[in-house]
Amino acid sequence: MAEKNFYHNPVLLQECIEGLNIIPSGVYADVTFGGGGHSREILKHLGSKGKLFVFDQDLDAMENVPKDNRVFFFRTNFKYYAQFLRLAGYEKIDGVIADLGVSSHHFDDARRGFSFRYDVPLDMRMNLDSDFSAVDLINGYDTFRLTKIFSEYGEIKNASRLALAIENYRKNKKIISVGDFMEAIKAYIPKFGENKFLATVFQAIRIEVNDEIEVLKSFLTASKSVLKKNGRLVVISYHSLEDRPVKNFLKSGNFEGKQEKDVYGNIIAPFSLVNRKVITPDDKEMENNSRSRSAKLRIAERTVY
Repeated sequence: MAEKNFYHNPVLLQECIEGLNIIPSGVYADVTFGGGGHSREILKHLGSKGKLFVFDQDLDAMENVPKDNRVFFFRTNFKYYAQFLRLAGYEKIDGVIADLGVSSHHFDDARRGFSFRYDVPLDMRMNLDSDFSAVDLINGYDTFRLTKIFSEYGEIKNASRLALAIENYRKNKKIISVGDFMEAIKAYIPKFGENKFLATVFQAIRIEVNDEIEVLKSFLTASKSVLKKNGRLVVISYHSLEDRPVKNFLKSGNFEGKQEKDVYGNIIAPFSLVNRKVITPDDKEMENNSRSRSAKLRIAERTVY
């Protein structure tokens, strides 16, 4: 297929490649393929015997897969990547990269309903084959569940009032479009900081629609079994809800961040941190790529089988 350059520029590209510590004959996975920016750079460092498995549940991403016999594309949610690697005959690989969050393509494509900039049907599905969209969430969740997601995934202070406003509005009219939704919550949109507030509201809905936090946890857990000893795990996150489980898991092997010990008192550490301090973009990258502003890169190496 012909490649189309309509996705975001890859964030922290060189730092990610260095973090993967690529072996030319190695086997690697890019589990959030998107526009393929990180994958194309990985291919430059792979030899003829190297292999790259790429994963994305979005049909649009297929158009970006390079014509290269070292590349194998799977259209699936990345929480299943270990199963698909096994089906391909690989129990262990040398490295994996995940660039979390939403690409610029999803925000800029009005049809996808990810942004409050366009008055289109609410959607926010990463996988358009899914039968659960933002419309189903907004019209189907009761005030308790709406309050919970706005509070937990958006950290919105007036989450309960926002939820009640949605419930009251949909008593008279089903909320279908972004315009409907904005009308339902207009009394609670602040005059100052409007965009920031709406971004957090839409983030909360998107995370719930796509079950993003549980998917992330499933991916991280699977990576313990997928990576070879000394294999590298490279993860870019964009907000604290993503970064916290990544940080805790790489540090301790669990999502609470608690150091566990074996019967002899030795700390059980499935990973060792390659970068003790989180890596963030420099001023030049943030100026050239606005999406990178909130990016945090963490890199770890598998220490045990």
